[in-house]
Amino acid sequence: MAIPEMMDRAVGGILQTLSATYPEARYYLTFSSPLELLVAAILSAQVRDEVVNAITPALFKKYRSARDFAEADPAELEGMVRTVTFYKNKAANIRKACRLLVERHGGAVPEEMDALLELPGVARKTANVIQQHAFGRVEGVVVDTHVIRLAQRLGWTAQKDPAKIERDLMALLDKGWWDQVPHLLKQHGRAVCRAPVPACSRCVVAKRCPKAGVSQHT
Repeated sequence: MAIPEMMDRAVGGILQTLSATYPEARYYLTFSSPLELLVAAILSAQVRDEVVNAITPALFKKYRSARDFAEADPAELEGMVRTVTFYKNKAANIRKACRLLVERHGGAVPEEMDALLELPGVARKTANVIQQHAFGRVEGVVVDTHVIRLAQRLGWTAQKDPAKIERDLMALLDKGWWDQVPHLLKQHGRAVCRAPVPACSRCVVAKRCPKAGVSQHT
């Protein structure tokens, strides 16, 4: 992707390098409908994608509609998702969210940000994920732990609050990059720019990175 004139060339250079380094970077949760994405995204908070992908096939085979999830036996649903962290809270949020889908949206997942944010277990990060990957609507930047860490180290933001970080990134980056940047930062964060100590000697963008907040690196 070309660097737009309005975007800082240093930032654009980093993104082009990361894009070339991680051409496979993409969203990794497995789903086949907006409802499945909603459920998987709720389960994925503070959990690796592969852990969620391991349990969702059986889950989606048993519960095929929002009403199915809303009327699920709590203990049975908890048992199917118990390998994820905070599984009881997440199972409860899935049931509550699906109940609202049935009551307010005819069982369908809404596209609008305000409506998504009304669903239990859905904060702005998850709402952005659903908009982008279920409906192709890019209205913001998904801010997860990798995005927070790397955006700060790269000097793209000095904020700690995810909402403020998202605003900084939306102002800094051309909109054409908004949906891809989280995937690139996640890949680089897992491979090289890890917490708490990044492997800067192996970093493809080390010469462009101010290493903001990094006290030691290898």
